[in-house]
Amino acid sequence: MASESKKMGLTGLTILVAVNMMGSGIIMLPASLAQIGAISILSWIVTALGSMCIAYTFAKLGAYCKRAGGMSAYSAEAHGPSSFFIASYTYYICLVISCVAIAVSAAGYLAPFLPWVKSSPMHTFATVVAILVLTMVANFKGPRVTGRISSITVWGIIIPVAGLSVIGWFWFKPELYMAAWNPHGAATGSAISSGISLTLWAFLGIESAGANSDTVENPERNVPLACLFGTGFAAIVYIASTSVIQGIVPNTQLATSDAPFGLVFSMMFSPAVGKFITALAVIACIGSLLGWQFTNAQVSKAAADTTLFPAVFSKVTKDNAPIPGMIIMLVLELLLASMTISPNLLKQFNLLLNLAVFINMVPYVLAMTGLQVMLRKNHVTQSQYILGSLLGTVAVVYSIYGVYACGEVAVYGGSIITMFGYIFYGYLAGRETEFQMTHPGEKHFPTH
Repeated sequence: MASESKKMGLTGLTILVAVNMMGSGIIMLPASLAQIGAISILSWIVTALGSMCIAYTFAKLGAYCKRAGGMSAYSAEAHGPSSFFIASYTYYICLVISCVAIAVSAAGYLAPFLPWVKSSPMHTFATVVAILVLTMVANFKGPRVTGRISSITVWGIIIPVAGLSVIGWFWFKPELYMAAWNPHGAATGSAISSGISLTLWAFLGIESAGANSDTVENPERNVPLACLFGTGFAAIVYIASTSVIQGIVPNTQLATSDAPFGLVFSMMFSPAVGKFITALAVIACIGSLLGWQFTNAQVSKAAADTTLFPAVFSKVTKDNAPIPGMIIMLVLELLLASMTISPNLLKQFNLLLNLAVFINMVPYVLAMTGLQVMLRKNHVTQSQYILGSLLGTVAVVYSIYGVYACGEVAVYGGSIITMFGYIFYGYLAGRETEFQMTHPGEKHFPTH
């Protein structure tokens, strides 16, 4: 355990939370949101408030849950062992989808350098496949290499996005922004719902905010505060950058761009600067994809270590890399990429985004509904219980609203994917029953 003098303070943890959350999630959103209009700022405000409630809830869950498993362990507190598996399974599937979406983003930002990427859907698909394969192979050297690369490359998107949110206002034209306010004349409520899944995508990863409590000074106070402050800071940068860009780039041009941040810097400075920002975004996407692919390999390894996933996922090399599990994940990613091929990169990105957000809300809801159980187990005061329950309930309701906002196609496809998880769990439960019959009192996988 780290000594108090070496532990992280509130400021350091707040920065860590914000950086982990921002990553490459924002990279294609200005173009997606431009299809709704500048009215999408209302979606950002709703999402920022909902995400802060989610951040607070996960911070409390992380502080009170003393066993490994993250969201899966939280969900088991309220729903038992089956939810431990379903939370692990859906989170794994969500990360597979997210990796493909990030690869699509990288392909879009590569197009200015390699025009043939967009010359046909098959060229686009080949580019996405190449990105997924290269980043997966890079992960074969283990967590040390992956961690170093990701911690550097993530700044390739954070610096331009944060910079735009500050200096972009010198180029901002209010009349251009107002012209883009509601280009399709949608009702306010409908416009907000249309933007919710897009804005919620940018906050995915918020569940990891409380994972560093062992290395933090006064974690009961600082972890929830850092989650709220980090989420709040990310929200401000998101809102500022996506708003200012709609007052610089005409709506029709922004709504069809595959590299919106490169486009806006080209208009603010020069095409050369725009290409430089685009190159940084490609690097950031590659680094982010590298990190998420390794994270998902670790998620499946942890599940396999408790016999919830097949044993092949737990096999590691001398570099501590679960390569067999990575190869299985790569096959799933390539299959998904082939199923979502589109002549329009932005359309493909939006389809994957909605599906990923829906799938991720399953473990979110399962995990956050375990908070009341943990509050009772830890004998908190009545006022702490009321506050935690209230904010946790708001977080769950907002997550359900996020499901609704994903649209029929994502909910339909995501529900089928989730239902298949119960088929897999049926085999696990049968195996566990047989094990208990031959080993009374012992258990294979976690229970609450």
